[in-house]
Amino acid sequence: MEKQALKIQMERLACEIRMEVCKMISHVPAGHLGGSLSIAEVLSVLYSKHLRYDAKDPKWCGRDWLVLSKGHCGPALYAALALKGFFPMEQLETLNKPGTNLPSHADRNRTPGVDMTTGSLGQGASTAAGVALGMKMDGRDNRTYLILGDGELDEGQVWEMALFASTKHLDNLITFVDFNKLQIDGRTDNDEVCNLGDISAKFTAFGWYAQRVDGHDVEQIDQAVEKAKAHRGSPSVIVLDTVKGKGWSKTENLAGSHSRGLTAEELEEALAELRAAMPAEEGGARNG
Repeated sequence: MEKQALKIQMERLACEIRMEVCKMISHVPAGHLGGSLSIAEVLSVLYSKHLRYDAKDPKWCGRDWLVLSKGHCGPALYAALALKGFFPMEQLETLNKPGTNLPSHADRNRTPGVDMTTGSLGQGASTAAGVALGMKMDGRDNRTYLILGDGELDEGQVWEMALFASTKHLDNLITFVDFNKLQIDGRTDNDEVCNLGDISAKFTAFGWYAQRVDGHDVEQIDQAVEKAKAHRGSPSVIVLDTVKGKGWSKTENLAGSHSRGLTAEELEEALAELRAAMPAEEGGARNG
């Protein structure tokens, strides 16, 4: 696909993911909105270009694996999966409801396309490394992609994984840190909770290939993934500078957006902002 057309496609998918997240959460009293909105671009880039998958055969052995370790942000993943045809869009309205296949936290036994059950922060890091090691042991060229929250880096288990993955030279493991600077109790870039400092430098010290990019710029993310895929000998981390609650001005950069609901009026407000931000298709009109 021509470069500019792909860029527009990825930007549009990110907007669509955000819109579906807002719609989903409007159907329940509250949901994990802020962190779901901040990972829309990385999901868009992965599902538009880099992930090998088959929506008709979610367990296809040739697929790459995506582990959303910050499993409470399942709504963003569910939106991406539905938009890519893993299950009907109508199912998104069942988020968190009795009998749903879309629970509050990602569950591989419930949702087609979810590769790993996650939500206990830090544990997805270890399981992703285990999957990557298994692929290496089987001589397969599949990759494992891991998405961590920045507050999740408070967990010691993440750094145990970082040491293990480097020791085992897991260059088929590409990790993203959603560095939106906020966790439920406050900021992650100062001493309010636990200052993360220079995340890239920390991973580098553990033997990783580290990059840091604008997490809302699809081209920067795409280029960083290409570099990570070309790197050999050690695992890769891409630190995404993001804004919690991105896309709706009422929730951007607010700790209170971590988990909240949307009234009907707020939903219309959020969708209007997101529609206005939707790039026009090449040769077409902007969605209105």
